Amino acid sequence: MASSQAALLLQKQLKDLNRHPVDGFSAGLIDENNVFEWSITIIGPPETLFDGGFFNATMSFPQDYPNNPPTVKFTTEIWHPNVYEDGRVCISILHPPGDDPNFYELASERWTPVHTVESIMLSIISMLTSPNDESPANVDAAKEWRDNRAEFVKKVKRCVRRSQEML
Repeated sequence: MASSQAALLLQKQLKDLNRHPVDGFSAGLIDENNVFEWSITIIGPPETLFDGGFFNATMSFPQDYPNNPPTVKFTTEIWHPNVYEDGRVCISILHPPGDDPNFYELASERWTPVHTVESIMLSIISMLTSPNDESPANVDAAKEWRDNRAEFVKKVKRCVRRSQEML
């Protein structure tokens, strides 16, 4: 039952995004027969290090969505403190609801069922604009962001260039 409700909600969110596109990203299904797996393209936010980039990602929804968050994973190379080396995005709203077992986040910062694909994507775009280096997924990127900004910028620019070449 939860699975069919999740599917209906996801179909509605996709239809809304197609009807009223949001600046900064596009979304669609990877396979027309599976509403739980989405393909996302994020356009690097203007006037940021990621400006001009086209970053592809997948968004995988659990069968009990919206009670639990999707996972988002970049398939385009990206260098960022809040993205694991395998491409998984690490931001508070994508963490399961409830108290953080590591005490880094408040429950109010974590996933709640009011989030939509749009709010998730806007949070990821915001993450690109303002990295959080205090609880990084990629420790090396966070260290570089703090201590060697020139090298960080160089790696990000290379990712932007590669993303453009893949078009």
